[in-house]
Amino acid sequence: MKTILLITIVCLFASCKSIKNKDVEQNTDMTKKNEILPEYKAGPQTVVYKTKNDYYYNVPVNLNDDKTEIVFYPTPSDVFYNGKLSYPYKLADDYLLDNRGINENVAFLEYTYEEYIKLRQVPDIDSLFTKIIDDNPLTEIYNCGNRYVFKDEINDLNKLIENDGLSKCKCLN
Repeated sequence: MKTILLITIVCLFASCKSIKNKDVEQNTDMTKKNEILPEYKAGPQTVVYKTKNDYYYNVPVNLNDDKTEIVFYPTPSDVFYNGKLSYPYKLADDYLLDNRGINENVAFLEYTYEEYIKLRQVPDIDSLFTKIIDDNPLTEIYNCGNRYVFKDEINDLNKLIENDGLSKCKCLN
């Protein structure tokens, strides 16, 4: 009788322990599923950045690594994103989400988006270069992976920022 009682008690403890471990595993899996993680696969990338000064309204261009020439600039008709002027989206803690395709070699022109779309033609590249107001404007820039991975892009990125998640993104500077 003592043997049967002892076996029953051991079985009860063992079953409680396995249920408890299973609950912990499920909670860990749920945390991982709800965690926002960058995915680096083909497609438009999610570039989040901060600038030294407010260049929100200024048109960005990309320079070469030496910052001696412009390697990418938009035409006036290219400064639209989803049918609106491609201002960056404002995020938590003064971060911005790029809508133009900037990189770590970005520079900002003295032209605002409003002024730029009114140009009948793009100035030649040498003239554009003289319109650069800051060729080293960034304090931080991150690639947070494929843009289509985020279900609610702005809210997801804000959560990532607020939870110190930018450390999971690729720092570009």
